[in-house]
Amino acid sequence: MIEVLFGESEAGSMRAAKSKVVVGKANGPTSVWAAGKKRPPEKGSFRWVEGVSCEVVCLGFMLDIGDIREKVDSAYRRELIYSSYAQEQWGKDEEIGKELRDAGNQYCRELERLLRFLSDEEAVRVWYSGAPYSLCGFYHLCSILQKYGNEVRVVRLPEYVKTDSKITFYQNWGEVAAEEFAGFLSEEKSLGREEIRMYAGLWSGLKEDNSLLRAVINGRVTGVPESFYDFLIFKNLTEKPVKEARLIGDILGKYPISVGDWWYAGRIEKFIGEGKIKVLKDSENKYARMIRRSRGS
Repeated sequence: MIEVLFGESEAGSMRAAKSKVVVGKANGPTSVWAAGKKRPPEKGSFRWVEGVSCEVVCLGFMLDIGDIREKVDSAYRRELIYSSYAQEQWGKDEEIGKELRDAGNQYCRELERLLRFLSDEEAVRVWYSGAPYSLCGFYHLCSILQKYGNEVRVVRLPEYVKTDSKITFYQNWGEVAAEEFAGFLSEEKSLGREEIRMYAGLWSGLKEDNSLLRAVINGRVTGVPESFYDFLIFKNLTEKPVKEARLIGDILGKYPISVGDWWYAGRIEKFIGEGKIKVLKDSENKYARMIRRSRGS
């Protein structure tokens, strides 16, 4: 079974889930490397996802932002991914810069792998959530899947999971530990051809609209202005100096809506250029700058 995910962190966890043995212990689940064949967990309900890590495909194209009329493997999309991740704060580190520059190329290679799997008639299981980047990735994937006849199964991340002792809320698959993925297989369902065409149609609608930002409103992905999340910045930024990383961290903590730190960093940079945010102490690492809201803004 080919597993498809839309974020680097969640894909990494899935690779671990398909390559490690999970053993239940008194202090909770522990993932350990094992040679040879996998064996069942010693106790508890913890188990792996069957298969091997090379069956995991990550399509981290960040399709909730940017021009989606451009192909996902275009130079435009690769540059957008790089600029979003880099934000120049790591520009002085050549090795990190090289890794970030290759991110878009890697996702293009992952797409090519997926197309080969589809041509080989492999079954596909898609793990998606209600996060904007994930839903957009899912819709785009359906626009590809409608051209093939492969078996398609999906696992949508539930809003929360209730156990005997607590309720855990989730925003995206990046919040799920490797040893927990198999527990969500009870949510798995088959995706029929009509459903695939429906989601592909939603992607066509988003492409026609082609807003440079897409958000989830009342459960539906909708094109919105780039300023859509700006109020969160100014709601948390006052005339009192604060480190940029602290401001962004506060926003991410208070509003867990699966919008990356890089998005807020880019918008803050824009407002600095417009004079709406003032830099009190600059730094080569943008996240280390001391900033405050400009008076009157």
